[in-house]
Amino acid sequence: MSIRVADPEPGIRLVTIDRPERRNALDRATYATLTAAFETAGRDASVRALVLTGAGDCFTAGNDLKDFQDVETGGASPGLTFLRTLRACPIPVLAAVEGHAVGIGTTLLLHCDLAYAGGGARFRLPFTALGLSPEGGSSYLLPLVAGAKRAAELLMLGEPFTAEEAAAAGLVNAAVPAGTALEIALAKARALAALPRTSIAATKQALRRGYDDSVARALDAEAEVFHALRRGPEAQAAFAAFLRR
Repeated sequence: MSIRVADPEPGIRLVTIDRPERRNALDRATYATLTAAFETAGRDASVRALVLTGAGDCFTAGNDLKDFQDVETGGASPGLTFLRTLRACPIPVLAAVEGHAVGIGTTLLLHCDLAYAGGGARFRLPFTALGLSPEGGSSYLLPLVAGAKRAAELLMLGEPFTAEEAAAAGLVNAAVPAGTALEIALAKARALAALPRTSIAATKQALRRGYDDSVARALDAEAEVFHALRRGPEAQAAFAAFLRR
Protein backbone atom coordinates (compact mmCIF):
# COMPACT_ATOMS: atom_id res chain seq x y z
CA MET A 1 0.00 0.00 0.00
CA SER A 2 1.59 3.27 -1.11
CA ILE A 3 -0.61 5.54 1.00
CA ARG A 4 -2.68 5.23 4.16
CA VAL A 5 -5.97 7.04 4.65
CA ALA A 6 -7.50 7.59 8.08
CA ASP A 7 -9.98 9.82 9.90
CA PRO A 8 -8.21 10.51 13.22
CA GLU A 9 -11.15 12.59 14.44
CA PRO A 10 -14.47 13.83 13.05
CA GLY A 11 -14.09 16.09 10.02
CA ILE A 12 -10.38 15.44 9.46
CA ARG A 13 -8.96 13.19 6.74
CA LEU A 14 -5.30 12.16 7.18
CA VAL A 15 -3.44 10.97 4.07
CA THR A 16 0.00 9.46 4.69
CA ILE A 17 2.51 8.65 1.94
CA ASP A 18 3.85 5.25 2.97
CA ARG A 19 6.68 3.85 0.84
CA PRO A 20 9.50 3.70 3.39
CA GLU A 21 11.61 1.41 1.22
CA ARG A 22 11.73 4.22 -1.39
CA ARG A 23 11.84 7.13 1.09
CA ASN A 24 8.19 7.78 0.20
CA ALA A 25 9.10 8.53 -3.42
CA LEU A 26 6.10 9.06 -5.67
CA ASP A 27 5.66 6.62 -8.53
CA ARG A 28 2.75 6.44 -10.98
CA ALA A 29 0.71 4.15 -8.74
CA THR A 30 1.21 6.40 -5.72
CA TYR A 31 0.16 9.50 -7.67
CA ALA A 32 -2.99 7.71 -8.84
CA THR A 33 -3.84 6.64 -5.29
CA LEU A 34 -3.22 10.13 -3.93
CA THR A 35 -5.39 11.64 -6.65
CA ALA A 36 -8.24 9.27 -5.80
CA ALA A 37 -7.88 10.00 -2.07
CA PHE A 38 -8.07 13.77 -2.62
CA GLU A 39 -11.04 13.47 -4.98
CA THR A 40 -12.88 11.27 -2.47
CA ALA A 41 -12.21 13.67 0.41
CA GLY A 42 -13.38 16.64 -1.63
CA ARG A 43 -16.69 14.95 -2.41
CA ASP A 44 -17.33 13.81 1.17
CA ALA A 45 -19.41 16.41 3.00
CA SER A 46 -18.28 15.01 6.36
CA VAL A 47 -14.62 15.85 5.64
CA ARG A 48 -13.79 19.44 6.58
CA ALA A 49 -9.99 19.42 6.22
CA LEU A 50 -7.29 17.15 4.77
CA VAL A 51 -3.79 16.69 6.21
CA LEU A 52 -1.01 15.26 4.03
CA THR A 53 2.14 13.81 5.59
CA GLY A 54 4.79 11.15 5.07
CA ALA A 55 5.41 7.97 7.05
CA GLY A 56 8.53 7.57 9.15
CA ASP A 57 11.23 10.22 9.04
CA CYS A 58 10.61 11.44 5.47
CA PHE A 59 7.89 13.52 3.84
CA THR A 60 8.75 12.42 0.31
CA ALA A 61 11.91 12.03 -1.77
CA GLY A 62 9.95 13.35 -4.75
CA ASN A 63 9.38 11.59 -8.04
CA ASP A 64 10.53 8.00 -8.20
CA LEU A 65 13.33 8.30 -10.78
CA LYS A 66 12.77 4.74 -11.97
CA ASP A 67 9.62 6.00 -13.68
CA PHE A 68 11.55 8.81 -15.36
CA GLN A 69 13.78 6.33 -17.18
CA ASP A 70 10.85 5.35 -19.40
CA VAL A 71 11.38 7.67 -22.36
CA GLU A 72 8.37 6.29 -24.23
CA THR A 73 5.83 7.38 -21.62
CA GLY A 74 3.28 9.76 -23.08
CA GLY A 75 -0.11 11.18 -22.20
CA ALA A 76 -1.05 13.08 -19.07
CA SER A 77 1.57 13.02 -16.35
CA PRO A 78 0.26 11.33 -13.17
CA GLY A 79 2.14 13.93 -11.12
CA LEU A 80 0.51 16.80 -12.99
CA THR A 81 -2.91 15.16 -12.61
CA PHE A 82 -2.35 14.94 -8.86
CA LEU A 83 -1.29 18.58 -8.59
CA ARG A 84 -4.39 19.70 -10.48
CA THR A 85 -6.53 17.62 -8.13
CA LEU A 86 -4.73 19.07 -5.12
CA ARG A 87 -5.39 22.60 -6.37
CA ALA A 88 -9.04 21.82 -7.09
CA CYS A 89 -9.73 20.27 -3.68
CA PRO A 90 -12.55 22.37 -2.17
CA ILE A 91 -11.57 21.76 1.45
CA PRO A 92 -8.46 23.10 3.21
CA VAL A 93 -5.33 21.03 2.57
CA LEU A 94 -2.58 21.11 5.18
CA ALA A 95 0.88 19.54 4.95
CA ALA A 96 2.98 18.22 7.83
CA VAL A 97 6.64 17.85 6.81
CA GLU A 98 9.32 15.95 8.69
CA GLY A 99 12.60 14.79 7.20
CA HIS A 100 13.28 15.20 3.49
CA ALA A 101 11.00 17.01 1.05
CA VAL A 102 12.61 16.82 -2.39
CA GLY A 103 11.46 18.05 -5.80
CA ILE A 104 7.70 17.79 -6.02
CA GLY A 105 7.79 17.11 -2.27
CA THR A 106 8.65 20.80 -1.98
CA THR A 107 6.71 22.25 -4.92
CA LEU A 108 3.42 20.64 -3.88
CA LEU A 109 3.57 22.74 -0.71
CA LEU A 110 2.92 25.79 -2.89
CA HIS A 111 -0.55 24.35 -3.56
CA CYS A 112 -1.43 23.50 0.05
CA ASP A 113 -3.39 26.04 2.06
CA LEU A 114 -1.24 25.62 5.19
CA ALA A 115 2.03 23.78 5.80
CA TYR A 116 4.24 23.14 8.83
CA ALA A 117 7.76 21.72 8.89
CA GLY A 118 9.62 20.07 11.75
CA GLY A 119 12.92 21.69 12.67
CA GLY A 120 14.92 18.82 11.20
CA ALA A 121 13.22 18.93 7.81
CA ARG A 122 15.39 19.39 4.75
CA PHE A 123 14.14 20.70 1.41
CA ARG A 124 15.65 20.61 -2.05
CA LEU A 125 14.66 21.48 -5.62
CA PRO A 126 17.28 19.44 -7.54
CA PHE A 127 15.89 19.93 -11.03
CA THR A 128 18.96 21.42 -12.71
CA ALA A 129 21.27 18.79 -11.20
CA LEU A 130 19.06 16.13 -12.81
CA GLY A 131 19.03 17.82 -16.21
CA LEU A 132 15.46 19.00 -15.65
CA SER A 133 13.55 22.26 -15.26
CA PRO A 134 11.07 23.54 -12.64
CA GLU A 135 7.71 21.79 -12.26
CA GLY A 136 4.57 22.07 -10.18
CA GLY A 137 3.96 25.71 -11.03
CA SER A 138 7.06 26.65 -9.05
CA SER A 139 8.45 28.95 -11.75
CA TYR A 140 5.37 31.13 -11.24
CA LEU A 141 4.45 30.65 -7.56
CA LEU A 142 7.89 30.58 -5.94
CA PRO A 143 8.89 34.10 -7.10
CA LEU A 144 5.52 35.32 -5.74
CA VAL A 145 6.11 33.98 -2.24
CA ALA A 146 9.92 34.06 -1.99
CA GLY A 147 10.90 36.92 -4.29
CA ALA A 148 12.63 36.62 -7.66
CA LYS A 149 16.21 36.41 -6.37
CA ARG A 150 15.50 33.77 -3.73
CA ALA A 151 13.41 31.75 -6.19
CA ALA A 152 16.26 31.85 -8.72
CA GLU A 153 18.70 30.67 -6.05
CA LEU A 154 16.49 27.77 -4.96
CA LEU A 155 15.55 26.65 -8.47
CA MET A 156 18.85 27.23 -10.30
CA LEU A 157 21.39 26.09 -7.71
CA GLY A 158 19.12 23.44 -6.21
CA GLU A 159 20.93 23.45 -2.88
CA PRO A 160 19.37 21.91 0.25
CA PHE A 161 17.68 24.29 2.67
CA THR A 162 16.23 24.11 6.16
CA ALA A 163 12.74 24.33 7.62
CA GLU A 164 13.51 27.84 8.82
CA GLU A 165 14.60 28.84 5.31
CA ALA A 166 11.48 27.22 3.87
CA ALA A 167 9.36 29.35 6.22
CA ALA A 168 11.26 32.51 5.26
CA ALA A 169 10.68 31.66 1.58
CA GLY A 170 6.93 31.22 2.14
CA LEU A 171 6.86 27.49 1.38
CA VAL A 172 5.57 26.67 4.86
CA ASN A 173 3.73 28.70 7.48
CA ALA A 174 6.21 27.91 10.21
CA ALA A 175 9.18 25.81 11.25
CA VAL A 176 8.10 23.98 14.40
CA PRO A 177 9.98 21.75 16.86
CA ALA A 178 11.16 18.53 15.23
CA GLY A 179 8.58 15.76 15.47
CA THR A 180 5.62 18.09 16.05
CA ALA A 181 4.61 19.06 12.49
CA LEU A 182 1.77 16.53 12.30
CA GLU A 183 0.48 17.43 15.75
CA ILE A 184 0.37 21.11 14.83
CA ALA A 185 -1.17 20.49 11.40
CA LEU A 186 -3.89 18.37 12.99
CA ALA A 187 -4.58 21.13 15.53
CA LYS A 188 -4.97 23.66 12.72
CA ALA A 189 -7.17 21.20 10.81
CA ARG A 190 -9.33 20.81 13.92
CA ALA A 191 -9.77 24.58 14.10
CA LEU A 192 -10.73 24.73 10.42
CA ALA A 193 -13.14 21.80 10.76
CA ALA A 194 -15.00 23.71 13.47
CA LEU A 195 -15.76 26.58 11.08
CA PRO A 196 -18.59 26.69 8.50
CA ARG A 197 -17.58 24.53 5.53
CA THR A 198 -19.17 26.87 2.99
CA SER A 199 -17.37 29.92 4.41
CA ILE A 200 -13.99 28.17 4.35
CA ALA A 201 -14.59 26.97 0.77
CA ALA A 202 -15.60 30.47 -0.35
CA THR A 203 -12.53 31.98 1.30
CA LYS A 204 -10.24 29.43 -0.30
CA GLN A 205 -11.75 30.13 -3.71
CA ALA A 206 -11.43 33.89 -3.23
CA LEU A 207 -7.78 33.64 -2.23
CA ARG A 208 -6.95 31.77 -5.44
CA ARG A 209 -9.22 33.52 -7.90
CA GLY A 210 -6.67 36.13 -8.95
CA TYR A 211 -4.01 33.72 -10.14
CA ASP A 212 -5.63 30.34 -10.83
CA ASP A 213 -5.47 30.82 -14.61
CA SER A 214 -1.81 31.83 -14.43
CA VAL A 215 -0.95 28.78 -12.33
CA ALA A 216 -2.78 26.50 -14.76
CA ARG A 217 -0.82 27.95 -17.68
CA ALA A 218 2.46 27.60 -15.75
CA LEU A 219 1.72 23.95 -14.92
CA ASP A 220 1.13 23.12 -18.58
CA ALA A 221 4.11 25.09 -19.92
CA GLU A 222 6.49 23.64 -17.30
CA ALA A 223 5.28 20.10 -17.95
CA GLU A 224 5.99 20.36 -21.68
CA VAL A 225 9.59 21.47 -21.13
CA PHE A 226 10.15 19.18 -18.15
CA HIS A 227 9.18 16.01 -20.00
CA ALA A 228 11.12 16.97 -23.11
CA LEU A 229 14.22 17.35 -20.95
CA ARG A 230 13.38 14.17 -19.01
CA ARG A 231 13.70 12.14 -22.21
CA GLY A 232 17.00 13.79 -23.15
CA PRO A 233 20.49 12.31 -22.73
CA GLU A 234 21.61 14.59 -19.87
CA ALA A 235 18.63 13.78 -17.69
CA GLN A 236 18.75 10.06 -18.51
CA ALA A 237 22.45 9.95 -17.57
CA ALA A 238 21.69 11.77 -14.30
CA PHE A 239 18.89 9.32 -13.43
CA ALA A 240 21.11 6.31 -14.14
CA ALA A 241 23.93 7.75 -12.01
CA PHE A 242 21.54 8.46 -9.13
CA LEU A 243 20.03 4.97 -9.20
CA ARG A 244 23.48 3.36 -9.23
CA ARG A 245 24.35 4.97 -5.91
